[in-house]
Amino acid sequence: MDLLEKCRRFLADPAYAERLGYPMSPRTAEAQGLYPYFIPLEESEGTTVVIGGRRLIMIGSNNYLGLTTDPRVREAAADAVQRYGTSCTGSRFLNGTLALHLELEERLAWYVGKEKALVFATGYQANLGAISALLGRNDVVVCDKENHASIFDGCRLSLGEMRRFKHNDVADLDRVLESCPTTVGRLVVVDGVFSMSGEIAPLGEIVDCCRRHGARLMVDDAHGIGVTGGGRGTSAHCGVTESVDLIMGTFSKSLASVGGFIAGDEAAIHWIQHRARSLIFSASLPPASAAAALAALGILEAEPERVIRVNAIADRVRSSLHDLGFDTGASVTPIVPIVVGDGMETLLMWKNLFEAGVYTNVALPPAVPEGRCLLRTSYMATHTDSQMDEVLRAFAAVGGPGGGA
Repeated sequence: MDLLEKCRRFLADPAYAERLGYPMSPRTAEAQGLYPYFIPLEESEGTTVVIGGRRLIMIGSNNYLGLTTDPRVREAAADAVQRYGTSCTGSRFLNGTLALHLELEERLAWYVGKEKALVFATGYQANLGAISALLGRNDVVVCDKENHASIFDGCRLSLGEMRRFKHNDVADLDRVLESCPTTVGRLVVVDGVFSMSGEIAPLGEIVDCCRRHGARLMVDDAHGIGVTGGGRGTSAHCGVTESVDLIMGTFSKSLASVGGFIAGDEAAIHWIQHRARSLIFSASLPPASAAAALAALGILEAEPERVIRVNAIADRVRSSLHDLGFDTGASVTPIVPIVVGDGMETLLMWKNLFEAGVYTNVALPPAVPEGRCLLRTSYMATHTDSQMDEVLRAFAAVGGPGGGA
């Protein structure tokens, strides 16, 4: 078969798209006004966006602290462009390390409670680089089945063997580690906050399990930094920072930028720094992005009330959605899923909310398990009470699966 034939069939053949796990083909979804992806934003002011000339309340962003439009962050980015230009034009290994990068690494390491940190151009690259650099031939990496895609891709890029355990099931993790040979290195990798469900990993129990088996632990805290542990992340939230070997984070959520980092003991970070292909063979984080993340980190440290505010908003929304009969899963963070189940019903609910002036995200397989399609909503410290009133009125009007307009 022609290699690109599957592409043409996916675009226009509903039956073929359904066989791949999608409710319909992209072209059919577009024709019915049910295509929820790649929607261009004409304006964005954090809590609201303009699409097609209409202003909508944004509850689909990871801008948890509301800092992407903060004047202090914007000014820091603009100043960095004036000082350094728009790009580093090289790898961190060669000409692409700025004083800004080193300052950011030092500040991040201190903030998450580790000796040293290393900044990557994206969070995805941080996971690819750190995991593939650490795992040698015959080493074993054990992952939660609902880990982020970048973790699984980092495992596949490595020379080690990947095994999985049931989501947030420490007994199953214990079983998998028990089956691993003790003569090789073992690394357990989990999300601190799971990006689709808003659940927190039971890090205290996971740490104990890793200790029993002599395994190391890495936590992807992309959605935990700025949200849990007073802002310092899930390891701090669970009181196990010293026992977690590596903490990964991103700037594209609470830190109002783009990029990522890995933090841990000095020796481990030096190893990754000299062996991570996604660092060595990629241009470094642009000056404006590094400066924006630094500014956002400073605001996070100085204004911890933002962390309290975003969690209070999420608590209110979650409670109100429960009262309206919606299933929000096991979320305890500003990520609040609306579990629908059926893909078509999820798309219809998304469309009804969109038309009511509320922007949500649609999560279909493989982003979520089969049969657990959902709307992913997330909240910001800068959302107003009146905006949340309007959002909840929209959910009440739309109703649950199969309901609404």
